[in-house]
Amino acid sequence: MNPKVALIMGSDSDLPALRPCVKRLRDFGIDVEARVISAHRTPDAAATFAKNAKARGFSVIIGAAGKAAHLPGVLAAFTTLPVIGIPIKSSTMDGLDSLLSIVQMPKGIPVATVAIDGGENAAILAAQIIGLSHPSVAEKLEEHKLSMLREVSEKDARLQEEINNI
Repeated sequence: MNPKVALIMGSDSDLPALRPCVKRLRDFGIDVEARVISAHRTPDAAATFAKNAKARGFSVIIGAAGKAAHLPGVLAAFTTLPVIGIPIKSSTMDGLDSLLSIVQMPKGIPVATVAIDGGENAAILAAQIIGLSHPSVAEKLEEHKLSMLREVSEKDARLQEEINNI
């Protein structure tokens, strides 16, 4: 059975920013269940989901929200699972409001926070957590790192060639 991550977004309008997260999780062999649950409009649903997430087999919860962005913190308040917050860029403050809402959690309720619209990094962080107990995920992370190394090395070689031809 593949490990499983919950991807909870505050609004369906957050999906475009989260597509890279879903793709990267699937690339690592991690199943994703995505839901729209609002910390403000459906707080009971958020609490119920978080309280039952561990029993439902989730390893990590990723919460994505914009503006007030309380969703990741609300989810974290009701579970002992790791929660990763993705601040979503909003029209008001370009996502800075979301970032600050997620990163400034009170003592005892941590939320790991990635960059604004940082869905791909949230997926990688979730995979790193899961990889501690799932060797197949850890192996795919190693392959991903090697792929990035090759990509940068190829770019450097092309740059050296271009610079030498100036």
